[in-house]
Amino acid sequence: MKIVIPTDDKKGMDSAVAEHFGRCRTYTFLDEEGNVIEIIANTCEHMGGTGLPPELMKKHGANVLLCSGLGSRALDLCKQFEIDVYVHPAETVKEIYELWKDSRIKKAGLEDACKEHQL
Repeated sequence: MKIVIPTDDKKGMDSAVAEHFGRCRTYTFLDEEGNVIEIIANTCEHMGGTGLPPELMKKHGANVLLCSGLGSRALDLCKQFEIDVYVHPAETVKEIYELWKDSRIKKAGLEDACKEHQL
């Protein structure tokens, strides 16, 4: 299992969880035990590159996305790419990972999508 978290820097477990899923600076990848595997730049179209965030995350092997929020379109794309999404307003990678590990956040549904990004 590979976990991805949209982040604003390259500080590993101390990285800030990005507030905007598609416009984060980096994506931090963890293994199931919470070890940082890799940190990559966001090269998606929202940042002037190509492709969408779920495509990039799947390309890097992500099965689980932990984030503070995302729109309904992104949620649907994650589902298409077989990436399970969990949403919680955590501040750091360590915090959101531990909440997920301890089953204290639920799998996201359409009711969890950011209202300003609804279809």
